[in-house]
Amino acid sequence: MIDSYQKRCQQRVDACLNTLFKAPLPALERLYKAMHYSVMIGGKRVRPLLVYASCEALEGDLAQADGAACALELIHAYSLVHDDLPAMDDDDLRRGQPTTHKAFDEACAILAGDGLQSLAFETLSRPEHNPQDPALRLHMLQVLAKAAGPAGMVGGQATDLESVGHKLDQTALEQMHRQKTGALIEASVVLGALASAQATQIQLTALRHYAQAIGLAFQVQDDILDVESDTQTLGKTQGADIARDKPTYPALLGLPQAKAYALELRDQALKALEDFGTSADPLRALANYIVERRH
Repeated sequence: MIDSYQKRCQQRVDACLNTLFKAPLPALERLYKAMHYSVMIGGKRVRPLLVYASCEALEGDLAQADGAACALELIHAYSLVHDDLPAMDDDDLRRGQPTTHKAFDEACAILAGDGLQSLAFETLSRPEHNPQDPALRLHMLQVLAKAAGPAGMVGGQATDLESVGHKLDQTALEQMHRQKTGALIEASVVLGALASAQATQIQLTALRHYAQAIGLAFQVQDDILDVESDTQTLGKTQGADIARDKPTYPALLGLPQAKAYALELRDQALKALEDFGTSADPLRALANYIVERRH
């Protein structure tokens, strides 16, 4: 199920994303080319998939979720462009291709990331591909801004950089990843629900619990793959976290315990959906996919 669903959602969001990279002036062609490269060279599109699956769980109109799906992928792509820079993780490969600062240059990569970030909010603010209610769109913008900013992803990345060479306990490690990885995953699920324009508070609470569990599970599995996989399969440098002496779940818990914890988090996510019907089956399939993926 998940393969066909993933392909269908990827095609949908990619079609929308491809309309966003038209340079308004000839002088901006290279910048827009770098932005397009950063987003369209591949990727699993997990965050857009979660947007669509959450909207479907509430039987919403996917046309109203396209803006949120694009916005989440744009924010995610911008974060990767900046994370890969020499000043941060200094990576040469992303999705099996040269990172943006390698394919272009560092200054262009910084500006491309900046451009993707602002384009995300512009895309989410428009009435096209989003709910028509301005108050609802404003709420969605606030959700994304908080998840992407210093209280969310940016704050998690700052903590990650400061943690290199240090030992974190499980509470501190989870707090970092709830921000760095989990905040955008939670925002994906919440924005999909809001895009349906019919989510109750009880449903939103359950979906947040689901998203918080899979957000951590996603990072635990990433850490496991950094140990077990290889560079070609991952599309990025295998063992990079170990080489940089970053705190990880396998290093803290041991590899078998980290695998068990990922499954425990998956089960927590599935339990959060127990009051939803079959319309939430894509969310259930995504919870399994997150802990079973090999790249």
